[in-house]
Amino acid sequence: MSRIDGVLEAARRRYRRLPADDVPEALRGGAVLVDIRPQAQRAREGEVPGALVIERNVLEWRCDPTSAARIPEAVDDDVRWVIVCSEGYTSSLAAAALLDLGLHRATDVIGGYHALAAAGVLRDVEPARR
Repeated sequence: MSRIDGVLEAARRRYRRLPADDVPEALRGGAVLVDIRPQAQRAREGEVPGALVIERNVLEWRCDPTSAARIPEAVDDDVRWVIVCSEGYTSSLAAAALLDLGLHRATDVIGGYHALAAAGVLRDVEPARR
């Protein structure tokens, strides 16, 4: 096993990942879906309706409720952040980084954007109502 595979495995053991089919229900329950894919990848693969776009390099600053660079949705440590990337690898590491900040409800989508598209749930994804 490579070192990064070990890091990924350890990150994923820290929380319950969300299957693509469960994303619409999580959003209806108040979760905030965050697409961390770079602009070029979103342009190539497609957008996630209702997702906040926060590229990976600034995610922690935008989601940390104590940061001066936080977004309005970052109200406290109880926000349920659901992170999505292309295939569910980078999002796992990003969710673990949010856990490190004390954002204890952070998770990611198993299989990422590709899983959401394959499950046919992109049309059911709506912005969270806070």
